[in-house]
Amino acid sequence: MTTFKLHANPLRTGALLTLVAGALAVDAIAATAVKSPMLLTAPVTSSAAADSNVFDGSVQAVRQSAVAAQIPGAVVSLTVKAGDAVKAGQVMLRLDARAAEQTAVAGTAQSLAAAAAHAAAARDFERQKQLFAKNYISQAALDRSEAQFKATQQEASAQLAAAGAARAQSGLSVVKAPYDGVVSEVAVALGDMAMPGRTLLTLYDPRSMRVSIAVPQSAAVRLTPGQAVQVDLPGTLVGRITPVSTQALPTVDPATHTIELRLDLPKGLQGVTPGMFARAWLPAVGRAATRLFVPARAVVPRAELTGVYVLGADGRALLRQVRLGRVQGDTVEVLTGLSPGERVVLEPQAAARLF
Repeated sequence: MTTFKLHANPLRTGALLTLVAGALAVDAIAATAVKSPMLLTAPVTSSAAADSNVFDGSVQAVRQSAVAAQIPGAVVSLTVKAGDAVKAGQVMLRLDARAAEQTAVAGTAQSLAAAAAHAAAARDFERQKQLFAKNYISQAALDRSEAQFKATQQEASAQLAAAGAARAQSGLSVVKAPYDGVVSEVAVALGDMAMPGRTLLTLYDPRSMRVSIAVPQSAAVRLTPGQAVQVDLPGTLVGRITPVSTQALPTVDPATHTIELRLDLPKGLQGVTPGMFARAWLPAVGRAATRLFVPARAVVPRAELTGVYVLGADGRALLRQVRLGRVQGDTVEVLTGLSPGERVVLEPQAAARLF
C-alpha cells in the first residue's frame, strides 16, 4: 500500500490567510456601517419653564339661546339657515297656525256672547231693583236677579281672558329672534312637526364670547384677582390676548376635582365662534419645572402613538413614544418620554428603513 503525503506550500497558506482576514475585515466594516449609519441627529434641549401653566379649553358664547316651540304645529316657513346673522324681532320660522287661529276666533265669539248675556242681566237687575223699591217683588227675587247679574259678569270676564289667551297662542306660531345674533344650528326642516319644548334653532350673540377651561382645584385656589392671564386662539388672526375678566365657578367637579374658569374675551373679535379650541396661560404655582424641546421634524406621527427615534449608546436608533405639548416655532415641547441630553434622529423615515 502506497502512502502519499501532502506538503503545504507556505506561500499559498499565507495568501489564503490574508484573503480570509481581508474578507472578515470587510464584513466588520459593513456591520459597523449598518449598526452606526450616518443619520442627522439633534439633542433634546431643555429650558426653565415660564412662570405660567398652560390649560386647554374651548370658546363659549356668553349669551346663547335654544329657541323652542311653545305650541304644536308643522313648520311651514323657514327663512334662516346656520350661519345667518339676524336682528332682534326678525321672523325666523313660522308654524301652521290655522287651528290656533280658529280657536282664537271661537274664543272671541264666546266672549262677545258672554258680554251680551252680562248686559241683559245688568238691565234685568236694574228693573228688579225698581220693582223692589215699589214693593212689587220680594227680597228673594231681587237677590236672585243680583246673583244672575254677578254670575254673567264673571262669565264675561272669563271668556274675555280665554279669548286673549287664544289670540296669544295664535301669535306663538311666529318665531322671532330674541336679540341680534347668529344662527348656529337649525334643528328642523320644512314639514317637521314642532312640539312644545322641542328646540327649533340655536342662536348666540357673537359680541360676547368667553373661554372656558378646567383648572385643577389646587391651582385654582391660588389664583388671585389681578394676576396676569393670557388666552391664545389657534387658527385665528387674533393672537394672544388678555381677558377682560375672570370668573371661577363656585363648584368643583367631583369626578376630576377641577374648577371651571371662565375668561371673558374683549368684544368685537373677528373670526371667533363657539366651540373653537383655546389655550390659556395662568400664573404658575410652586417651583418652576424644566421643559424639554425637540425639533418638530423629528416627530413621527402614527395612528396609535406619537414618537421619535432616539439614538442609543450602541449607535442604534429606537422608536420611543412621547407625549407632546405646544409648538414653538420649529420646535415642539415634549412632556414625557425623553430626558435632557438624549439625541433624536432628524430623518425618521431613514431611521425606519435602517432599523
